[in-house]
Amino acid sequence: MDPLREIVLAETRRQFFGKMAAGIGGLALSSLMADDVFGQMPAGVPPLRQIAPKATRCIYLHMMGGPPQMDLLDYKPVMKDWYDTELPDSIRQGQRLTGMTSGQSRFPIAPSVFEFAQHGQSGTWISELLPYTASMVDDIAIIRSMNTEAINHEPGITFIQTGQQIPGRPCIGSWFSYGLGSLNENLPTFVVLNAEKSHPRSNVQAISAKLWSAGFLSPEYSGVMLNNGVDPVHYLSDPDGVSREVRRAMLDGLGDLNRIQHDDLGSPETLARIQQYEMAYRMQMSVPEMADLSSEPESTFERWGDEARQPGKFQNAALMARRLVERGVRFVQIYHRGWDVHQFAPEVLPAQALDVDRAAWALIQDLKERGLFDETLVIWGGEFGRTIYSQGRLTPTDYGRDHHPRCFSLWMAGGGVKGGVVHGETDDFSYNIVRDPVHIRDFQATILHLFGIDHERFTVKHRGLDARLTGVLPARVIQEIVQ
Repeated sequence: MDPLREIVLAETRRQFFGKMAAGIGGLALSSLMADDVFGQMPAGVPPLRQIAPKATRCIYLHMMGGPPQMDLLDYKPVMKDWYDTELPDSIRQGQRLTGMTSGQSRFPIAPSVFEFAQHGQSGTWISELLPYTASMVDDIAIIRSMNTEAINHEPGITFIQTGQQIPGRPCIGSWFSYGLGSLNENLPTFVVLNAEKSHPRSNVQAISAKLWSAGFLSPEYSGVMLNNGVDPVHYLSDPDGVSREVRRAMLDGLGDLNRIQHDDLGSPETLARIQQYEMAYRMQMSVPEMADLSSEPESTFERWGDEARQPGKFQNAALMARRLVERGVRFVQIYHRGWDVHQFAPEVLPAQALDVDRAAWALIQDLKERGLFDETLVIWGGEFGRTIYSQGRLTPTDYGRDHHPRCFSLWMAGGGVKGGVVHGETDDFSYNIVRDPVHIRDFQATILHLFGIDHERFTVKHRGLDARLTGVLPARVIQEIVQ
């Protein structure tokens, strides 16, 4: 039966006239849930699996601040001959600059101080800062031709996470939560972790819940932040003296009150509130078990390192991500701040890389060992790249780099991604793309494709328009990295 017709037939006179009093409003999609082969899916969502899915889960490792591609994944040996020379106008091409460097009288080229070497059967060049990543280069696909319009952090992160530079849209994890539903009714579909940076001189950007917001979708599709420490979710534990039976009775009574309110007002957010309370009740048992690392064998920490035992560390967050996807969490987002290297890059970058390199490798090895690699998409990257010219003072051993949207690098692995692939190419300055550009929208379309979703058909009515993650401009799937 047509879901919209079901809503119309189920609406009470009180609800209808209540809406009429405020003006003719759009009918909300049904909030009722129905089981299907892919998990718990909203009844109003159209069939999404137009393509055979390769991935069922995603772990997105976001390096906040913009990792410098020429110091990590995009080798530019010619630049050593250009040290302290001016960036040619033919390369810059009148590009707009940020406020951090627009007042500079010079734009001197700063070659990377880090050595690169070729690795794996693919012979891919990787920086000495990423030895563990280098050891698994045949398992990952590196995209060196990513590009975006955003030149500052807030719009840049918002763009790659939501498909728009302006806040208020659903983030990618919420789209997956809404469209594909849950694989485990006792844990959230979409979980967020925030990892600490190690170096005291590394710059950090503000982070807030709008990055994992459901936007115009129902709030139940928002990400759930897991905190560092002994209490992963604030206010999840019952207060002293409140038994589980008392908590159950309280939720039953609260649910009855919310249903009365829904009968009066017909707001889908009221039903979402009931579902969130019920999820929190189930999480009281599932989250402590998931966060308890005592069940992990010692071999886990031999692979991951002792930092994986410490809440707040990136290594710990990545290990939690593995435990979450094992238990059926659909989408895990980890933010690691400190990559905004406007200054002290040669000092800060080794610490940043040390935070994440081994953990990303250990995550891939764990997923392989548990038979989850082929169905779990892992993504590593930031919101934009950095400039080849130095921001501020330049010496043979010290430089900073400004924001650069024209090209940057990231890698993807598992979940239907070809290993040992390098896609795209930049010029000798790592400043402009010379082959196979990949826009943010192409990147998002590819992620959806790996989950069996046609990005053009996955839409939600919002303010009279068919909104989608990739927006209204053209986007293409990067078939060259898809198995």
